Amino acid sequence: MRYLFFLAGWLASLATSAQSAETPEINQHVWKPFIETFNQYRSDDFLALHSRDLIRSARDSKRVLNWQQYLDETKTGEANDKKEGFKRTLELRFTERLHSTTQAIDVGIYKTVYTFSNGTTQAFYGRFHVALRKEKGRWKILVDTDSSENGTIGEKDFYQAKPME
Repeated sequence: MRYLFFLAGWLASLATSAQSAETPEINQHVWKPFIETFNQYRSDDFLALHSRDLIRSARDSKRVLNWQQYLDETKTGEANDKKEGFKRTLELRFTERLHSTTQAIDVGIYKTVYTFSNGTTQAFYGRFHVALRKEKGRWKILVDTDSSENGTIGEKDFYQAKPME
């Protein structure tokens, strides 16, 4: 019986170390450039971080988009923000990160602060669920969903989540 507990613990530790070993690579391939390209309104570079098989849903809008639809919407939104003189700053924190060597699930809280042309700011929060896979040696976002959960996600949730390593 002790052997079974030891074996179960050992296997769990192997799974945990295998998962966490992928985290820095995912951060480098996806999350750091995701934040940078989003903040700088670089839609083509932003969408290049996503698989061409992408399924995207901002669940508050009750819609599902493919890669091209998401690119088109992103470009339209960026053009409107630039025209209005808006700036935005995205930050991500994580509540769950599960990884194998080729697939991953990242869950967390985002905070996007918009600075409007008159200098005022407004923060928006939501929970994201993202599935990633390794394609040709690079991590890509395969499924990306987020929701404000009816406006219940806020600053407290954001700071309770873990910052990117």
